[in-house]
Amino acid sequence: MSQVQALLGCPLSMSERLLPSDDPVAEQVLEWTIQRDSADIRQLMRWVERSDGRKERLTLLARAAELMEEIRYAMQRLDDLR
Repeated sequence: MSQVQALLGCPLSMSERLLPSDDPVAEQVLEWTIQRDSADIRQLMRWVERSDGRKERLTLLARAAELMEEIRYAMQRLDDLR
């Protein structure tokens, strides 16, 4: 949204903020981490589908769980920055 739209009273979308984050570089890194980890989790789940071994599936699921924890942490840090 442009400054003109804001001045005219056009509502902000859900993704737009009134103030910039305290650390824009950290915010970009955290956003990248969330996107990358999400893509990695999708790949791990594809491998789980094709896997025949129980031990291999458990290993893949454990790694996916670690990545989900990393995403949760990144989301919490983003909340703190915003």
